Amino acid sequence: MNINSHQEIIVLGGGCFWCLDATYKLVKGIENVEEGYSGGNVKDPTDEQIYYEDTGHAEVVRLTFNSKIIKLEDILDIFFTIHDPTTKDRQGPDVGHQYRSIIFYLDDEQKKIIEKAITKANQVWDNKVVTEVEKLKVFYPAVKSPKSWTLCL
Repeated sequence: MNINSHQEIIVLGGGCFWCLDATYKLVKGIENVEEGYSGGNVKDPTDEQIYYEDTGHAEVVRLTFNSKIIKLEDILDIFFTIHDPTTKDRQGPDVGHQYRSIIFYLDDEQKKIIEKAITKANQVWDNKVVTEVEKLKVFYPAVKSPKSWTLCL
């Protein structure tokens, strides 16, 4: 989805959002990385609800990027490299629905690009890619409280 002629947004979940955050902040063309939650059934979830209740949300990052500098295809190539998209509801030691591999698209054009990227990733990984694909309904920015910082450790 274009914000202006070159700015687009995509929302990705691949385990703890801090890992995605750290990687994408280093990528040329990524203009903003925001941690948050999507895909659940609780309005305005707190960090504690995400970790201790079944809200259905995934930890995600909302990326704003300049499509003149980096294409969505390249962002997805990075995504399928920095996490294991073949494990359901887990990334390394992080286990739970909030750590699932998921991509939230904004429009049909993004969905087509995502589907091609998954086909490509399936040719690289030994096991089948289980990354979920959903239309973005709402993104809730993560509001970190001092207590919630310890939840990711």
